[in-house]
Amino acid sequence: MDKKYFKYIDRGAEAVSGVLFLVSRAALAVLLIAVLTFVSFACIFTVYAKVTLSRGLELDLDDFTANLSSVIYYTDSETGEPVELTTIQGTEFRIWLEYDEIPKNVEHALVAIEDKRFYDHRGVDWYRTTAALVNMFFRLRDNFGGSTITQQLIKNVTGNDAVTVQRKFQEIFSALEFERKYSKSEIVQWYLNYIFWGKGAYGIAAAADTYFGKDVSELSIAETASLIAIPNNPSKYNPYSYPENNKKRQEDILEEMYIQGFITKYEYESAKLEPLEFRQGRKTINNQVIYTWFEEAVINEAAADLAELRGISEKTARVLLSQGGYSIYSTFDPRVQKALDDVYLDIDNLPKTTGSKQQLLSAMIIVDPYTGHIPGMSGNIGEKTGNMLLNRATMDLGRRPPGSSIKPVAVYGPAMEAGLITPDTKVDDSAGIVLQGRKDGWYPHNDDNSWLHVISLRTAIMRSRNTISAQILDKLTPAVSYRFLTETLGFKLEKADEDYAALALGELNIGATPQEMASAYTMFVNAGVRTEAITYTAILDRNGETVFENRPTQSVAISEKTAYWMTSILHDAAVSGTGSEANLGSVPTAGKTGTAGSSKDRWFVGYTPYYVAATWCGYNEPEPITMARRGNPSSQIWKRVMSAVHEGLPKREFSTPSDTYLPPVPGVKEADYTITYQTERGTTFLTETKTARVGASVTETATSFEDFEVVGDASQTITVNENSARNAITFVYRRVPTTPTPTPTPPLTPTPTPPMPPYEPSPTPSGEPPPPSYEPATPEPPFETPPATPPAVPDE
Repeated sequence: MDKKYFKYIDRGAEAVSGVLFLVSRAALAVLLIAVLTFVSFACIFTVYAKVTLSRGLELDLDDFTANLSSVIYYTDSETGEPVELTTIQGTEFRIWLEYDEIPKNVEHALVAIEDKRFYDHRGVDWYRTTAALVNMFFRLRDNFGGSTITQQLIKNVTGNDAVTVQRKFQEIFSALEFERKYSKSEIVQWYLNYIFWGKGAYGIAAAADTYFGKDVSELSIAETASLIAIPNNPSKYNPYSYPENNKKRQEDILEEMYIQGFITKYEYESAKLEPLEFRQGRKTINNQVIYTWFEEAVINEAAADLAELRGISEKTARVLLSQGGYSIYSTFDPRVQKALDDVYLDIDNLPKTTGSKQQLLSAMIIVDPYTGHIPGMSGNIGEKTGNMLLNRATMDLGRRPPGSSIKPVAVYGPAMEAGLITPDTKVDDSAGIVLQGRKDGWYPHNDDNSWLHVISLRTAIMRSRNTISAQILDKLTPAVSYRFLTETLGFKLEKADEDYAALALGELNIGATPQEMASAYTMFVNAGVRTEAITYTAILDRNGETVFENRPTQSVAISEKTAYWMTSILHDAAVSGTGSEANLGSVPTAGKTGTAGSSKDRWFVGYTPYYVAATWCGYNEPEPITMARRGNPSSQIWKRVMSAVHEGLPKREFSTPSDTYLPPVPGVKEADYTITYQTERGTTFLTETKTARVGASVTETATSFEDFEVVGDASQTITVNENSARNAITFVYRRVPTTPTPTPTPPLTPTPTPPMPPYEPSPTPSGEPPPPSYEPATPEPPFETPPATPPAVPDE
């Protein structure tokens, strides 16, 4: 080969070498990027896991084994010392066992079927977990599986069983943390004492009594396996309902116990053949204490707070409260509660209704607006006959539409704060007004189907005019009102409530609770500060250490001057407006009535310088409330309770800020128009002067007067001009013609004529006979015409 050929070869080699070098550098760069990406992802995931997933359970096993009932206290108003209100007892059939009281066969049966590597792993079985994740990602199934006993316990204690990847990772990290804190024996003890076994039984000891009528120490291997079969699915493996399902799983458990070396072959074969005799034991829950509405509300609130604090379910928190020996300091005031009980415990105290076969129900809650403390409540009428009943004063299931009682907090308060209105702003209570935010022409009517035309905002609120709340909401916008209610006042609303009917008229989709309403109204009496209502102030553990301090959330909702003017208006509403039935007389009172759903729900939310209280009345199955006598039942109950609450309290007045000035907001332009009623000759019967919005179309109908009729149209319409002199309506009348009624002439009665004697002429001076006698008939009186002066015409 010549040198030229080798020259080409060298050049080709150099080119290939250059390409390989570039490829290797590119590959190295890709690898470096991949490594950096992986490291970055690992760091991010580590931080995420540290912050979000590895949140440990703030539990102490000793809290479950202390067997000390928690106590609810209240403070004596005179001595300041705590007084015991009630003790909290467990509501579940549970017999807590120490670890050395649990038979080994029970533990081994559990491990054999649920977690055979339990004694080897540190909370997570990575073999099963990896298989479960592969199953999820590649087979697209959501039944993860792979949970260890520790993971199952965490899921049951936290109540978090959502089928999500995040929940699974959180469970894994929690299990690893849990096993660093607790031993295997403690986890087994906790699991076997806590898990639900069906038929109202919690824990293996209660299950042994429920299904075999035995103490757990008396269980055979066969009976043990039958019980351990149940928790996986208490309904499916209930031996009373599905004995064949229970038997099959029992045999699977026995087989695993034999395979894993927990029992011998002889024990395995004997247990499979042993007949199972199921029978209910005699152990039941201790005599149940019926908590009052207030006491149960304290338990519910404390359990919710403890659950959030510990990262556990409310169900688990209730177990802690019944056995952990906590002290809960409540806001209870026996004097206030007595005023409630004197009315609510006797259903005959409720206002009488007609037209329904249902019993009228009611709920009421009282709140200190400055501290948020709830001194008393009633969740329903009559004697409370059980626990965990529907508390219509506090629970979400008791929500009902609040009607017009929502207007001050959803519309007028925030609108005044935004400078859109003042108490003197002129508004137009008329038909046909177009709302800018409604393209469908929606516009409400008033409950009495009347129109007051141009009135002040104060009058509109006092008279509860639906048209005005809709117009003001239109200016404020539903979006602003919705945010104010949910973000500032803490209402739980549906997104669909961001609408005119819901916010302007109180027709909320899921309604509100009296507790929500009372909390919202605290801003009016508390200088614009909204205070969350609470039933207790602190939880202490059995060693006297503060576990949780319950400080009510407070936020400035409106300015002090807005609160002052809203109170001024609502005071008028309670004294001489729709809420006058609730007026406490010498005690300053303010508030607003509410009627929703064609009178299916009746409300009064009111306040004094001491307390805010919200009252609801309605039926269990909503239907219109017809009062035996007129009025609002909630206003009447409110007055009766609050009169007793304020008896003997020193006189207080609503606070007045140093600055009460609000920039004027004139509102609609108005002008006078006159209506004149006169005769054809110009004699005026009556003149009226009314006021209407400039530009409004006003229609007036002629008034009827006795003996007169209208000449021309009996209905006239004008467009109100800014110049009042041009705004005139005149109705002309004439007298209705009358036909005189003649006086009847009595019939003539003929007088009998005596027979004529024979003619014997008598001589006369002229020689002619005398003329017959004649008396002219009495003429009829003349017809009397009506007097010229018209009769008095009544005013309209």
